[in-house]
Amino acid sequence: MQINPIQRQSLISFSTLIALTVIGYLSTMYFAHVLGPAILGSYFLFLAYYGIFDLIGDGGFGGAMVKRISEGTEQDQYFSAFIIMRLLLLVLSVTILFLAFPYIKDITSSGLFWWLILALIIGTVASFATNGIYSTGKAGISQISSFLNTVIKIIVQVIATFLGYALAGLVGGFIVGMVAGLLINLRFLTLHITRFTRQHLKSLFSFSFWIFLASSGSMVFAYADTILIGYFLSSADVGIYRVAFQLTGAAAFTTGSLHYVLYPRISNWHATGNLQKAESALSRGFTYSLLLAFPVVAGGIVLGDRLLYYLYGSAFETGTTALYILLLVQVANIFMFLQTMCLNAIDQPRKSFIVTAIAAVLNILLNVALIPLFGITGAAIATLGSITLNAILSYLYLSRAMQVRLEHLPVLHITASTIVMALAVILFRFAFGLGTVLHLAAAVTIGGVLYFLVLFSIDKGIKDDIRSIMATVGIPWQVLS
Repeated sequence: MQINPIQRQSLISFSTLIALTVIGYLSTMYFAHVLGPAILGSYFLFLAYYGIFDLIGDGGFGGAMVKRISEGTEQDQYFSAFIIMRLLLLVLSVTILFLAFPYIKDITSSGLFWWLILALIIGTVASFATNGIYSTGKAGISQISSFLNTVIKIIVQVIATFLGYALAGLVGGFIVGMVAGLLINLRFLTLHITRFTRQHLKSLFSFSFWIFLASSGSMVFAYADTILIGYFLSSADVGIYRVAFQLTGAAAFTTGSLHYVLYPRISNWHATGNLQKAESALSRGFTYSLLLAFPVVAGGIVLGDRLLYYLYGSAFETGTTALYILLLVQVANIFMFLQTMCLNAIDQPRKSFIVTAIAAVLNILLNVALIPLFGITGAAIATLGSITLNAILSYLYLSRAMQVRLEHLPVLHITASTIVMALAVILFRFAFGLGTVLHLAAAVTIGGVLYFLVLFSIDKGIKDDIRSIMATVGIPWQVLS
């Protein structure tokens, strides 16, 4: 069977995402059992501060450079202008970091301050090659380097942890992975440094502004809760919270891939005045996001305490209540993510930024108010409230430009199948208990198989779509026929 380039790229992207997700889950389980929540929490805090100061160091110019270079003219000039701006912003971000030294005790007390400086420097250099490769259309190389970055990072982290390096091993592996990705991208980078003009800088500035603002809002959702938990509570609490959050990520697994596929198509349909196709695609996107989200949320609520215990260790059981709330966050996140994606695709980035900014401010305020009162459960409530608001506001804006609707019958079928699955898992738990990891694995397997058997028996449309996807990949369908 011949696969066209778009299908091939989508399948490569999805396969890479699956591999990285599995590797990420397995490595986190290992680190959780060996290192415990406190060291993991310090590492998550390091990643949060790196993300924030790297955003300051990028200033939206990375996305602006990709846009300008992808247009095909004066590529070396835009590349050179980006490098200069990135270096200047690196100086700014490091300066701010030094000024913040007395206030970031969760980083300074764990000895990670200088590691953070080193990571920002290497990350800046890596961004030259990463953005250069991506902007010139070498998406395959970009994906390979990203994959190897993650794999090498985890290999180094596992070896270092086994040898007893603990936190330094985790951070060192993160930096080594970036260097590995940098070396691969440099090998295929064809852009060169040359003279540029003020006009090139102005062109980058005009596009980077909204990218930076939108990225800032996303960064608040990604890291505000982590940093504020570290400020009000302890590194161990950060570790427990982030592990619970990572576990719930399985509920929104397909949403990122749908963003990758839908964004350029909806953008094209909007440009050609074919909004009906965009509306249908968005509705289908909701369906296939909920296809995985509903059973994962239901299964997580029924089995959450045992999942944390067996997968990560007894020290993480205290995150069970937060886990339940964060599972609901992932459902709200589906609507927020796809709707803001559509706002950007139909040329309304300002509205996307407005709703994200409002929700981000609410997120910070709720975290500050609730974490001291309810601990990591308060952080989960803050995240649920702010992302739900983001989803509601983005719906209100988007519904003015296009019809936003659910596919009622498929969603009803997904809901019914989820209820059957949940009842079966509850009965299994009462009948056999979850005293061993094998019992837990059996409950998950029975629930998953029953869910898809029921769903495929009552919804032929979803069954045919899955059949088509599996046939394209080359996986035999007979097992589910």
